[in-house]
Amino acid sequence: MVDSAPDTRMPVLLLSTISPAGLKRLPADRYVVNRFVAEPAAILVRSTDMHAMVLPASVRAVARAGAGTNNIPVSALSARGMPVFNAPGANANAVKELVLAGMLMAARHIAPALQFVAGLDIGASDLEDRIENGKKAFAGSELRGQTLGIVGLGKVGAMVADAAISLGMHVLGYDPEITVDAAWSLPAQVKRAGSVDEVLRGAHFVSLHVPLLPATRGLVGTGNIGLMRRGAVLLNFSRDGVVDHAAVRHALDGEGLGGYVCDFPSPALHGHPKVVALPHLGASTREAEEQCAVMVVDQLRAYLEDGQVSNAVNFPTVQMAREAPFRVAIANANVPNMLGQISTTMASAGLNIHNMVNKSRGEMAYTLVDLETPVGPEVLAALGAIEGVLSVRYLPTAA
Repeated sequence: MVDSAPDTRMPVLLLSTISPAGLKRLPADRYVVNRFVAEPAAILVRSTDMHAMVLPASVRAVARAGAGTNNIPVSALSARGMPVFNAPGANANAVKELVLAGMLMAARHIAPALQFVAGLDIGASDLEDRIENGKKAFAGSELRGQTLGIVGLGKVGAMVADAAISLGMHVLGYDPEITVDAAWSLPAQVKRAGSVDEVLRGAHFVSLHVPLLPATRGLVGTGNIGLMRRGAVLLNFSRDGVVDHAAVRHALDGEGLGGYVCDFPSPALHGHPKVVALPHLGASTREAEEQCAVMVVDQLRAYLEDGQVSNAVNFPTVQMAREAPFRVAIANANVPNMLGQISTTMASAGLNIHNMVNKSRGEMAYTLVDLETPVGPEVLAALGAIEGVLSVRYLPTAA
Protein backbone atom coordinates (compact mmCIF):
# COMPACT_ATOMS: atom_id res chain seq x y z
CA MET A 1 0.00 0.00 0.00
CA VAL A 2 1.33 3.43 -0.96
CA ASP A 3 0.37 6.40 1.16
CA SER A 4 -0.73 9.41 -0.85
CA ALA A 5 1.06 12.70 -0.32
CA PRO A 6 -0.67 15.04 2.12
CA ASP A 7 -2.77 17.83 0.64
CA THR A 8 -0.83 21.01 1.39
CA ARG A 9 -3.28 23.32 -0.36
CA MET A 10 -4.90 26.06 1.70
CA PRO A 11 -8.56 25.26 2.49
CA VAL A 12 -11.18 27.97 1.94
CA LEU A 13 -14.77 27.46 3.08
CA LEU A 14 -17.39 28.65 0.59
CA LEU A 15 -20.57 29.63 2.44
CA SER A 16 -22.37 31.20 -0.53
CA THR A 17 -22.38 30.97 -4.28
CA ILE A 18 -19.53 33.15 -5.57
CA SER A 19 -18.95 34.10 -9.19
CA PRO A 20 -16.54 31.71 -10.94
CA ALA A 21 -14.68 34.79 -12.18
CA GLY A 22 -13.50 35.27 -8.62
CA LEU A 23 -13.02 31.66 -7.61
CA LYS A 24 -10.70 30.93 -10.52
CA ARG A 25 -8.28 33.48 -9.05
CA LEU A 26 -7.54 30.95 -6.31
CA PRO A 27 -5.28 28.50 -8.20
CA ALA A 28 -6.24 24.86 -7.74
CA ASP A 29 -2.65 23.84 -7.02
CA ARG A 30 -2.54 26.15 -3.99
CA TYR A 31 -6.12 26.29 -2.72
CA VAL A 32 -9.01 23.91 -2.16
CA VAL A 33 -12.33 25.80 -2.16
CA ASN A 34 -15.67 24.19 -1.39
CA ARG A 35 -18.57 24.05 1.11
CA PHE A 36 -17.25 21.11 3.09
CA VAL A 37 -13.73 21.93 4.32
CA ALA A 38 -13.47 21.15 8.02
CA GLU A 39 -10.62 23.45 9.10
CA PRO A 40 -10.66 26.39 6.70
CA ALA A 41 -7.97 29.03 6.66
CA ALA A 42 -10.51 31.52 5.35
CA ILE A 43 -14.20 31.90 4.58
CA LEU A 44 -15.82 33.34 1.45
CA VAL A 45 -19.39 34.56 1.90
CA ARG A 46 -22.07 36.74 0.33
CA SER A 47 -25.32 37.03 2.30
CA THR A 48 -25.21 33.96 4.56
CA ASP A 49 -25.76 34.97 8.20
CA MET A 50 -22.64 34.06 10.18
CA HIS A 51 -23.64 35.42 13.59
CA ALA A 52 -24.64 32.04 15.02
CA MET A 53 -21.69 30.17 13.50
CA VAL A 54 -18.88 28.78 15.63
CA LEU A 55 -15.74 29.38 13.61
CA PRO A 56 -12.86 26.92 14.03
CA ALA A 57 -9.53 28.23 15.32
CA SER A 58 -8.02 27.62 11.88
CA VAL A 59 -9.88 30.58 10.33
CA ARG A 60 -7.63 33.57 9.64
CA ALA A 61 -9.90 35.83 7.58
CA VAL A 62 -13.44 36.29 6.27
CA ALA A 63 -14.12 37.84 2.86
CA ARG A 64 -17.54 39.08 1.82
CA ALA A 65 -18.23 39.42 -1.92
CA GLY A 66 -20.22 42.62 -1.49
CA ALA A 67 -20.15 45.89 0.39
CA GLY A 68 -22.23 45.41 3.56
CA THR A 69 -21.01 43.20 6.40
CA ASN A 70 -24.10 43.13 8.64
CA ASN A 71 -24.26 39.35 8.25
CA ILE A 72 -20.78 38.95 9.76
CA PRO A 73 -19.88 39.24 13.49
CA VAL A 74 -17.16 41.79 12.83
CA SER A 75 -16.50 42.71 16.48
CA ALA A 76 -16.05 39.09 17.52
CA LEU A 77 -13.64 38.46 14.64
CA SER A 78 -11.70 41.63 15.46
CA ALA A 79 -11.18 40.29 18.98
CA ARG A 80 -9.51 37.26 17.38
CA GLY A 81 -7.25 39.42 15.24
CA MET A 82 -9.12 38.44 12.10
CA PRO A 83 -9.75 40.85 9.19
CA VAL A 84 -13.12 41.03 7.44
CA PHE A 85 -12.72 42.00 3.80
CA ASN A 86 -15.42 43.45 1.58
CA ALA A 87 -15.71 44.90 -1.91
CA PRO A 88 -16.70 48.56 -1.59
CA GLY A 89 -17.59 50.17 -4.88
CA ALA A 90 -17.51 46.97 -6.91
CA ASN A 91 -21.30 46.97 -7.23
CA ALA A 92 -21.67 50.77 -7.27
CA ASN A 93 -22.71 51.06 -10.90
CA ALA A 94 -25.37 48.37 -10.51
CA VAL A 95 -26.85 50.13 -7.47
CA LYS A 96 -26.66 53.51 -9.21
CA GLU A 97 -28.64 52.23 -12.18
CA LEU A 98 -31.29 50.72 -9.90
CA VAL A 99 -31.65 54.01 -8.00
CA LEU A 100 -32.22 55.81 -11.30
CA ALA A 101 -34.78 53.19 -12.25
CA GLY A 102 -36.48 53.71 -8.88
CA MET A 103 -36.69 57.46 -9.38
CA LEU A 104 -38.14 57.03 -12.84
CA MET A 105 -40.65 54.46 -11.61
CA ALA A 106 -41.82 56.85 -8.90
CA ALA A 107 -41.86 59.97 -11.09
CA ARG A 108 -43.86 58.30 -13.85
CA HIS A 109 -46.00 56.01 -11.64
CA ILE A 110 -44.79 53.01 -13.63
CA ALA A 111 -45.66 50.33 -11.04
CA PRO A 112 -49.39 51.18 -10.75
CA ALA A 113 -49.53 51.77 -14.51
CA LEU A 114 -48.23 48.24 -15.08
CA GLN A 115 -50.85 46.89 -12.67
CA PHE A 116 -53.56 48.80 -14.56
CA VAL A 117 -52.48 47.30 -17.88
CA ALA A 118 -52.25 43.81 -16.39
CA GLY A 119 -55.87 44.13 -15.27
CA LEU A 120 -57.26 45.16 -18.67
CA ASP A 121 -59.53 42.92 -20.67
CA ILE A 122 -57.35 42.94 -23.76
CA GLY A 123 -60.21 41.67 -25.91
CA ALA A 124 -62.71 44.33 -24.88
CA SER A 125 -64.28 46.31 -27.73
CA ASP A 126 -63.67 49.59 -25.88
CA LEU A 127 -60.05 48.81 -24.99
CA GLU A 128 -58.64 52.02 -26.45
CA ASP A 129 -61.15 54.15 -24.57
CA ARG A 130 -60.34 52.37 -21.31
CA ILE A 131 -56.62 52.97 -21.87
CA GLU A 132 -57.09 56.64 -22.67
CA ASN A 133 -59.35 57.20 -19.67
CA GLY A 134 -57.24 55.11 -17.31
CA LYS A 135 -53.86 56.63 -18.09
CA LYS A 136 -54.93 59.98 -16.61
CA ALA A 137 -54.44 58.48 -13.14
CA PHE A 138 -50.76 57.88 -13.85
CA ALA A 139 -49.67 61.27 -15.13
CA GLY A 140 -46.24 61.94 -13.66
CA SER A 141 -43.44 64.47 -13.68
CA GLU A 142 -40.05 64.73 -15.33
CA LEU A 143 -36.83 64.50 -13.32
CA ARG A 144 -35.26 67.46 -15.10
CA GLY A 145 -35.24 70.55 -12.88
CA GLN A 146 -36.14 68.68 -9.68
CA THR A 147 -33.86 68.31 -6.67
CA LEU A 148 -32.37 65.00 -5.59
CA GLY A 149 -31.15 64.85 -2.01
CA ILE A 150 -28.44 62.27 -1.29
CA VAL A 151 -27.51 61.15 2.22
CA GLY A 152 -24.17 59.34 2.03
CA LEU A 153 -21.64 60.45 -0.57
CA GLY A 154 -19.46 57.41 -0.93
CA LYS A 155 -18.90 55.61 -4.21
CA VAL A 156 -22.58 54.89 -4.88
CA GLY A 157 -23.82 58.27 -3.70
CA ALA A 158 -21.28 60.10 -5.87
CA MET A 159 -22.23 58.06 -8.94
CA VAL A 160 -25.93 58.70 -8.33
CA ALA A 161 -25.18 62.43 -8.02
CA ASP A 162 -23.27 62.47 -11.29
CA ALA A 163 -26.03 60.59 -13.13
CA ALA A 164 -28.75 62.84 -11.71
CA ILE A 165 -26.88 65.96 -12.82
CA SER A 166 -26.62 64.46 -16.31
CA LEU A 167 -30.42 64.14 -16.27
CA GLY A 168 -30.77 67.83 -15.50
CA MET A 169 -31.50 67.50 -11.79
CA HIS A 170 -30.20 69.65 -8.96
CA VAL A 171 -28.35 67.66 -6.28
CA LEU A 172 -28.17 68.37 -2.56
CA GLY A 173 -25.79 66.09 -0.65
CA TYR A 174 -24.85 65.36 2.96
CA ASP A 175 -22.22 63.06 4.46
CA PRO A 176 -20.59 63.86 7.82
CA GLU A 177 -18.00 61.10 7.30
CA ILE A 178 -17.00 61.93 3.74
CA THR A 179 -13.41 61.05 2.88
CA VAL A 180 -11.00 63.29 1.00
CA ASP A 181 -11.04 60.94 -2.01
CA ALA A 182 -14.85 60.87 -2.04
CA ALA A 183 -15.00 64.65 -1.82
CA TRP A 184 -12.67 65.00 -4.80
CA SER A 185 -14.80 62.59 -6.85
CA LEU A 186 -18.02 64.57 -6.33
CA PRO A 187 -19.27 66.71 -9.20
CA ALA A 188 -18.77 70.41 -8.51
CA GLN A 189 -22.51 71.02 -9.02
CA VAL A 190 -23.41 69.11 -5.84
CA LYS A 191 -24.61 71.55 -3.18
CA ARG A 192 -23.45 70.54 0.29
CA ALA A 193 -26.09 70.30 3.00
CA GLY A 194 -25.29 70.70 6.67
CA SER A 195 -27.55 67.93 7.98
CA VAL A 196 -29.93 65.11 7.09
CA ASP A 197 -32.83 67.39 7.97
CA GLU A 198 -31.65 69.99 5.45
CA VAL A 199 -31.66 67.33 2.73
CA LEU A 200 -35.15 66.18 3.69
CA ARG A 201 -36.52 69.71 3.59
CA GLY A 202 -34.90 70.68 0.31
CA ALA A 203 -35.41 67.73 -2.05
CA HIS A 204 -38.17 66.29 -4.24
CA PHE A 205 -36.42 62.91 -4.11
CA VAL A 206 -34.21 61.69 -1.24
CA SER A 207 -31.87 58.72 -1.77
CA LEU A 208 -30.12 57.04 1.17
CA HIS A 209 -26.64 55.56 0.79
CA VAL A 210 -25.30 54.85 4.27
CA PRO A 211 -24.22 51.67 6.07
CA LEU A 212 -26.41 50.27 8.83
CA LEU A 213 -24.76 51.28 12.09
CA PRO A 214 -26.17 52.19 15.51
CA ALA A 215 -25.90 55.84 14.47
CA THR A 216 -27.81 55.31 11.19
CA ARG A 217 -30.55 52.95 12.36
CA GLY A 218 -33.84 54.78 11.90
CA LEU A 219 -31.99 57.66 10.26
CA VAL A 220 -35.26 58.67 8.61
CA GLY A 221 -38.15 58.19 10.99
CA THR A 222 -40.80 59.82 13.16
CA GLY A 223 -38.57 62.70 14.20
CA ASN A 224 -37.77 63.99 10.72
CA ILE A 225 -39.83 62.36 7.95
CA GLY A 226 -42.42 65.10 8.35
CA LEU A 227 -39.82 67.61 7.14
CA MET A 228 -40.04 66.25 3.60
CA ARG A 229 -41.90 68.22 0.95
CA ARG A 230 -45.48 67.19 0.26
CA GLY A 231 -45.38 64.58 -2.49
CA ALA A 232 -41.63 63.90 -2.13
CA VAL A 233 -40.27 60.41 -2.74
CA LEU A 234 -37.92 58.54 -0.39
CA LEU A 235 -35.56 55.95 -1.91
CA ASN A 236 -33.66 53.41 0.19
CA PHE A 237 -31.17 51.17 -1.59
CA SER A 238 -28.69 51.04 1.27
CA ARG A 239 -29.94 48.98 4.22
CA ASP A 240 -33.46 48.23 5.45
CA GLY A 241 -32.92 49.43 9.01
CA VAL A 242 -31.93 53.00 8.14
CA VAL A 243 -35.64 53.77 7.64
CA ASP A 244 -38.41 53.45 10.24
CA HIS A 245 -41.19 51.54 8.45
CA ALA A 246 -43.95 52.69 10.79
CA ALA A 247 -42.99 56.32 10.23
CA VAL A 248 -42.94 55.80 6.46
CA ARG A 249 -46.40 54.23 6.48
CA HIS A 250 -47.80 57.05 8.61
CA ALA A 251 -46.33 59.63 6.23
CA LEU A 252 -47.70 57.81 3.18
CA ASP A 253 -51.17 57.43 4.69
CA GLY A 254 -51.20 61.08 5.68
CA GLU A 255 -50.52 62.04 2.06
CA GLY A 256 -47.39 63.93 3.00
CA LEU A 257 -44.91 61.46 1.53
CA GLY A 258 -45.58 60.81 -2.15
CA GLY A 259 -43.86 57.45 -2.40
CA TYR A 260 -41.30 55.05 -0.97
CA VAL A 261 -39.03 53.01 -3.25
CA CYS A 262 -36.77 50.44 -1.64
CA ASP A 263 -34.86 47.22 -2.15
CA PHE A 264 -36.22 45.53 0.98
CA PRO A 265 -39.80 44.21 1.19
CA SER A 266 -41.27 44.44 4.70
CA PRO A 267 -44.51 43.30 6.36
CA ALA A 268 -45.27 46.85 7.54
CA LEU A 269 -45.31 48.27 4.01
CA HIS A 270 -46.25 45.27 1.88
CA GLY A 271 -49.04 46.03 -0.57
CA HIS A 272 -49.17 49.75 0.11
CA PRO A 273 -50.14 51.50 -3.15
CA LYS A 274 -47.40 54.13 -2.76
CA VAL A 275 -44.60 51.64 -2.09
CA VAL A 276 -42.38 50.02 -4.69
CA ALA A 277 -40.36 47.25 -3.03
CA LEU A 278 -37.78 45.24 -4.95
CA PRO A 279 -36.29 41.90 -3.80
CA HIS A 280 -32.79 43.15 -2.92
CA LEU A 281 -31.68 43.59 -6.52
CA GLY A 282 -29.05 46.28 -5.88
CA ALA A 283 -26.00 44.19 -6.69
CA SER A 284 -27.80 41.51 -8.68
CA THR A 285 -26.15 41.95 -12.04
CA ARG A 286 -23.67 39.60 -13.65
CA GLU A 287 -21.12 42.39 -13.87
CA ALA A 288 -21.43 43.41 -10.21
CA GLU A 289 -21.23 39.85 -8.94
CA GLU A 290 -18.10 39.22 -10.98
CA GLN A 291 -16.44 42.47 -9.89
CA CYS A 292 -17.23 41.85 -6.22
CA ALA A 293 -15.90 38.30 -6.38
CA VAL A 294 -12.70 39.24 -8.19
CA MET A 295 -12.01 42.17 -5.87
CA VAL A 296 -12.57 40.33 -2.62
CA VAL A 297 -10.75 37.15 -3.68
CA ASP A 298 -7.68 39.15 -4.73
CA GLN A 299 -7.71 40.89 -1.34
CA LEU A 300 -8.09 37.60 0.50
CA ARG A 301 -5.27 35.95 -1.41
CA ALA A 302 -2.94 38.92 -0.82
CA TYR A 303 -3.61 38.60 2.91
CA LEU A 304 -3.24 34.83 3.11
CA GLU A 305 -0.01 34.75 1.11
CA ASP A 306 1.70 38.03 1.99
CA GLY A 307 -0.18 39.54 4.90
CA GLN A 308 -1.25 42.56 2.84
CA VAL A 309 -4.48 44.26 3.93
CA SER A 310 -6.79 46.37 1.78
CA ASN A 311 -10.52 47.02 2.12
CA ALA A 312 -10.89 45.33 5.50
CA VAL A 313 -13.72 46.88 7.49
CA ASN A 314 -11.93 46.35 10.80
CA PHE A 315 -8.19 46.57 9.94
CA PRO A 316 -5.99 49.40 8.69
CA THR A 317 -4.73 49.27 5.11
CA VAL A 318 -1.19 47.86 5.19
CA GLN A 319 0.94 47.23 2.11
CA MET A 320 4.63 46.35 2.12
CA ALA A 321 6.66 44.94 -0.77
CA ARG A 322 8.61 41.76 -0.04
CA GLU A 323 12.30 42.55 0.44
CA ALA A 324 13.23 39.53 2.54
CA PRO A 325 12.09 35.90 2.48
CA PHE A 326 10.66 35.63 5.99
CA ARG A 327 7.61 37.64 7.01
CA VAL A 328 5.63 37.85 10.24
CA ALA A 329 2.17 39.45 10.39
CA ILE A 330 0.87 40.58 13.78
CA ALA A 331 -2.58 41.90 14.68
CA ASN A 332 -2.79 43.58 18.06
CA ALA A 333 -4.72 46.01 20.21
CA ASN A 334 -3.71 49.60 19.50
CA VAL A 335 -1.87 50.23 22.79
CA PRO A 336 1.43 51.97 23.65
CA ASN A 337 4.83 50.23 23.37
CA MET A 338 3.58 47.36 21.22
CA LEU A 339 6.21 47.94 18.52
CA GLY A 340 8.91 48.11 21.16
CA GLN A 341 7.88 44.75 22.59
CA ILE A 342 7.73 43.15 19.14
CA SER A 343 11.18 44.50 18.21
CA THR A 344 12.68 43.47 21.55
CA THR A 345 11.30 39.94 21.27
CA MET A 346 12.83 39.53 17.82
CA ALA A 347 16.14 41.12 18.79
CA SER A 348 16.40 38.84 21.83
CA ALA A 349 16.16 35.87 19.47
CA GLY A 350 19.01 37.23 17.34
CA LEU A 351 16.74 38.22 14.47
CA ASN A 352 17.56 41.23 12.29
CA ILE A 353 14.54 43.19 11.10
CA HIS A 354 14.97 44.06 7.43
CA ASN A 355 11.78 46.10 7.09
CA MET A 356 8.71 46.86 9.19
CA VAL A 357 5.42 48.72 8.73
CA ASN A 358 2.81 49.38 11.39
CA LYS A 359 -0.60 50.98 10.96
CA SER A 360 -3.56 51.46 13.27
CA ARG A 361 -7.29 51.96 12.86
CA GLY A 362 -9.28 52.71 15.95
CA GLU A 363 -8.60 50.01 18.49
CA MET A 364 -6.89 47.71 15.96
CA ALA A 365 -3.23 47.81 14.88
CA TYR A 366 -1.44 45.64 12.35
CA THR A 367 2.26 45.09 11.77
CA LEU A 368 4.26 43.42 9.00
CA VAL A 369 7.88 42.51 9.69
CA ASP A 370 10.33 41.17 7.10
CA LEU A 371 13.41 39.31 8.31
CA GLU A 372 16.49 37.87 6.62
CA THR A 373 16.54 34.61 8.58
CA PRO A 374 13.91 32.04 9.52
CA VAL A 375 11.71 32.61 12.57
CA GLY A 376 11.46 29.68 14.93
CA PRO A 377 8.26 28.51 16.62
CA GLU A 378 9.51 29.67 20.02
CA VAL A 379 9.78 33.25 18.75
CA LEU A 380 6.29 33.10 17.26
CA ALA A 381 4.99 31.77 20.59
CA ALA A 382 6.73 34.59 22.45
CA LEU A 383 5.17 37.17 20.13
CA GLY A 384 1.75 35.62 20.66
CA ALA A 385 2.23 35.81 24.42
CA ILE A 386 2.67 39.60 24.41
CA GLU A 387 -0.31 41.17 26.14
CA GLY A 388 -2.54 42.74 23.52
CA VAL A 389 -1.38 40.59 20.61
CA LEU A 390 -4.43 39.03 18.96
CA SER A 391 -2.91 36.91 16.21
CA VAL A 392 0.49 36.04 14.76
CA ARG A 393 1.07 34.58 11.29
CA TYR A 394 4.36 33.36 9.84
CA LEU A 395 4.57 33.86 6.05
CA PRO A 396 7.88 32.66 4.62
CA THR A 397 8.18 32.72 0.85
CA ALA A 398 7.75 29.40 -0.94
CA ALA A 399 10.97 27.49 -1.39
